[in-house]
Order: sequence, then C-alpha cells, then structure tokens
Amino acid sequence: MSKLVPPHGGKGLVKCLLEGAELDAEKKKAEGLKKIEITNQEKGDLIMMGIGGFSPLNGFMTKADWKGVCENFLLSDGTFWPVPVMLSCSAGDAAEINVGDEITLENAGEAYATMKVEEKFELSKDDLTWESELVYKGEGEDSEGDFMKTALEDHPGVQLVMDRKEFCLAGPVKVLSEGEYPEKYKGVYLRPEETRAIFDERGWADVAALQLRNPMHRSHEYLCKIAVEVCDGVIIHSLIGNLKPGDIPADTRVKCIDTLVKYYFVEKNVVQGGYPLDMRYAGPREGLLHATFRQNYGVNKMIIGRDHAGVGDFYGMFEAQDIFDRIPYLDDSCPDPGKKLLCEPLKIDWTFYCYKCD
Repeated sequence: MSKLVPPHGGKGLVKCLLEGAELDAEKKKAEGLKKIEITNQEKGDLIMMGIGGFSPLNGFMTKADWKGVCENFLLSDGTFWPVPVMLSCSAGDAAEINVGDEITLENAGEAYATMKVEEKFELSKDDLTWESELVYKGEGEDSEGDFMKTALEDHPGVQLVMDRKEFCLAGPVKVLSEGEYPEKYKGVYLRPEETRAIFDERGWADVAALQLRNPMHRSHEYLCKIAVEVCDGVIIHSLIGNLKPGDIPADTRVKCIDTLVKYYFVEKNVVQGGYPLDMRYAGPREGLLHATFRQNYGVNKMIIGRDHAGVGDFYGMFEAQDIFDRIPYLDDSCPDPGKKLLCEPLKIDWTFYCYKCD
C-alpha cells in the first residue's frame, strides 16, 4: 500500500496519453482533421496532461475555468488550480471551427494531440491584461508604477500571455506524443507513475521536491540537504522544456545534477527527474503550480526558497512562500478534500557561505 500523497483533484492520475492500437487509430484519424499550430508552452502543457502531471486536467480550460483560476485559484468545479492553462488560435482558424468539432494540435509538423472542441471564446487584450495583472504582478520594484509597460518589455511570462491569438479553444484532449523527451532525456524524463513507483520501492512517505531551471549550485545543494534531514527523500526535479534566452540548456543542467547526485549526496536519499514544461516565470503563482503538479508525482513537500520562479525584480524575495498562506481551502471548508492542494511548502530562508566557519 502506497504511503504517498494522492494525486491532485481526487480522481487519481488523469492520463490523456494514448497507447497501442488506440494510439495508432487516433494518429490516423488526426491526419484528416483541421490542424492548429500550437506554441511550445502549449506543447508542454499537453504532454503534462498526457502523462498525468496536470491531473485532474484532461484538456484546455474553459472561460469559466480561466476566470475562476485568475480570480480565486479555483477551477469552475471548485478544484484548486493556480495558473491558467490555455489554448489559443487565430480568428481565421476559429471561424473554421465549430463546437463539437475534433481538431489536431500540431507543433513543428508533429501531431501532439487531438481535441474535441467544447467551447470557443474570445479574450480581448483587456482580458489578457487583466489576467497578467492578477497572475503575474508581484510586490517587487518592477511591479510598481506602470506594471504592464515594464512587463511587456522585461517579463517573458506576460509577453507570452499578451502574444496569445484572438480566440481560445477548450475541451478534452487525446495525447499522441511525448515529443523528444523520452529519448533525449532517457532516465531523467519521468512520468508521475514512474516517480511514484521509485518512491514506493524505497518506502518513502514524506518526499520533497527541489525545482531547478539553472545548474545546481552550492545553495541548491544546501536546500536539498536540509530537505533530506526532515523528509524521507528528495527529488531534484528540473525543467527540461524551454527557458528564456540566455538560460543554461537542459542537457548541461542534467549533467551537473547527475554529478552532484553521485558524488555529493547519499545517493539512496535523492532522485533526479525532469519534466517537460516551459517556464512561465510567474513567481508566487508558479510556486503554487510547482506544488500542484508535484503532488501528482508523489511529492508532499515543495522546497520554496528565495525568489522562487521569479524574473527581474517583479517579485518580493519570499512572496512565493507567503502566497501558500492565503490560498483557498487552508481550513476544512473544502467540500471535497481531494480538490485541495495537499503538497505543502518547505520554506527555507536566506542561505549564505560563512568564510569564518569555512
């Protein structure tokens, strides 16, 4: 019997990835459907839905979901969720799509999913500005004054929101591909069912995750060692999707982490894994997202240190810790406990090197 935290949403792992004969048949059907080109962010979101990483999501969000997540951190059915997961398309494509249609979602010539369109709606630039201010605006210096002017110049997450096309499509997906990740990051790219099996095999119940998008440095190492002291084990879980220009490539980061796991940690206490999302740089909200999908991987403690998932000076240094204290369902008010966020923050203060103590 597993001792791990259950997947988020109370429905178990919701996996949309097809396999075997069902996959072959859907791929053939996809060839004849209307095709929509998706962004790299949407591709990563799709793969996470495919492998159960975004449980309980089984498709892109409706307008009611989008509004509830932005305003109240809640999907329309009352499930906690901190960041919109949207699929946009041009007005031209939207004009050719009706509710009830099935479409193929492609990226760079590869079909990643089919989708049954259950809703088609328009989001204006004012709507996208509203989303940006609720989800991405923080308490740092860059969020003061004319936030949107600064964000359009310097915040890659807000830029992606504002670059969305005119219409959004919502509905369940059938995922056809995990892209390059299983081969390119073999042994590092892990599905939630795989991490859960590893943790169960080791007898872990209390598992912490360290989020990484940069090469692991001494402070990261220290955070991990703190977590090892208070938990059964730690997964060093790095983003292997796309980052902003100038960030260190994923394959380099994976080699750094591998060296640390082998030579600087007690290996039986640490697992290295990777996940296929692009960074949103949403600071506190992304800290919540990291905790939400880590719960699906079997993690019940999310390490949150200084300026978690931040960019520039948009966020306060420990704003990503504080947000965990003001989200819905902190008490027993949730009618369905499965809809609560059960992965808690492991809050860690400033770290520094003492030259006197060496």
